[in-house]
Amino acid sequence: MAVEVSVIATSSLGDRSYLASNGQVAIVVDPQRDIDRVLYLAGKKGVRITHVVETHIHNDYVSGGLELARVTGAHYLVAAADEVGFDRMPVSDGDVVPVSDALRLRVIATPGHTFHHLSYVLDEATDGGWQPADVFTGGSLLFGTTGRTDLLGKEHAHELAHHQHASAKRLADLLPDGAQVWPTHGFGSFCSASQADAPDSTIGREKQANEVLRLAADEFVTQTLAGLDAYPAYYAHMGVANFAGPAPVDLTPVIRADAAQLRERIADGQWVVDLRNRKAYAASHLAGTVSLGLDGPMSTWLGWLIDWGVPITLLAETPEQVADAQRELVRIGIDRPAAQATGEAEQWATEPGQLGEMRMADFRALAAARAGNTPAGLPDPDVVLDVRMTNEWRSGHIEGAVHVPLPDLPKRLADVPPGTVWVHCGSGYRATAGASLLANAGREVVVIDDKFDQAEAAGVAMADNA
Repeated sequence: MAVEVSVIATSSLGDRSYLASNGQVAIVVDPQRDIDRVLYLAGKKGVRITHVVETHIHNDYVSGGLELARVTGAHYLVAAADEVGFDRMPVSDGDVVPVSDALRLRVIATPGHTFHHLSYVLDEATDGGWQPADVFTGGSLLFGTTGRTDLLGKEHAHELAHHQHASAKRLADLLPDGAQVWPTHGFGSFCSASQADAPDSTIGREKQANEVLRLAADEFVTQTLAGLDAYPAYYAHMGVANFAGPAPVDLTPVIRADAAQLRERIADGQWVVDLRNRKAYAASHLAGTVSLGLDGPMSTWLGWLIDWGVPITLLAETPEQVADAQRELVRIGIDRPAAQATGEAEQWATEPGQLGEMRMADFRALAAARAGNTPAGLPDPDVVLDVRMTNEWRSGHIEGAVHVPLPDLPKRLADVPPGTVWVHCGSGYRATAGASLLANAGREVVVIDDKFDQAEAAGVAMADNA
């Protein structure tokens, strides 16, 4: 049976893990921490996991590799050059690891995303010898882009970018055009220099589409470094956990908090996070909470915004939504929320005055308000706050807007000029999170729940970037 590669997507973090099998045995590449997904898939396919491999020590999530290898008895392949605090099968460039009579893994050093990054070529036995079928490239060669090179510190970014260019060239030279490319990053992860340009790819396609294989080294390095934006603050804790060896996860329900306890937690400065969608939050929410709906990358933004270690309480409509949030949070090392509450917003307050509303508008309403025709029920916009990232701002922004990227907002609330603040982002998700932070600081806010690429067409004046 030919090798089948199954994608295990973690869309909230923008990553993929893989289970590659021939119907009997399987290898798992870069598993996330909630390994039950992997075990379920292997069981469904009736295959035995014999090898778990890490392309690199991850910066954007806590790995499930160590626990998956322990549970399955699989060999755990980690770069020999990485000094880790657990037993593993150390591998280096040029190593060949038999998987079965018909499969083997070849280890290729592809530094760039990290210094000791590895790629793994999965070879299949044919009548004519071994044939490379797939290459698992982690944070090296991605779909139309590469992994970013500054996560180990800006002082290493230039050197690693040169390594990244050489590594991509090496893969392209070593492998046939038909070899399937399977990267870990590129699907929304801040670990990639830019986002993937396709859902799948081959070495041949990357030669045509990927600038790392089309540009000279110096030009690639300059272009790559110029395009890097900020990355989540919680990344600082991921490598530490992965080098030490992550503990097994506990996804059992956490304690419930009643309305009085929720008020105490908010008064104590803890984070109480409302997981409902932003329209439900706007209609009614417990004052002092932060909106980070499960319909967006909740864990990324929460992990970025909080002071690490602060207690977190989760609010949702159902226990299932709390469970989904717990699963997302353990992936970034937030193991046990302090408490939870489910139901309707009215159940989370001890009196009606503890409930808040948040007004929403669109860019057409902003254009009208700026022209002196503020729609009924909305306050005039004294300040337009853009909470998108710096690269987004540079690519185009509203005339006269104030820019504070969402991750900076908790510590820069005082930088937002006085008056009523209309907050926008690219679609409304980050704007609602930012507006909730401002409202908790006593500011009057309006959320622009609209797509930024519609702003100019709606009549909003844009700044001249020239």
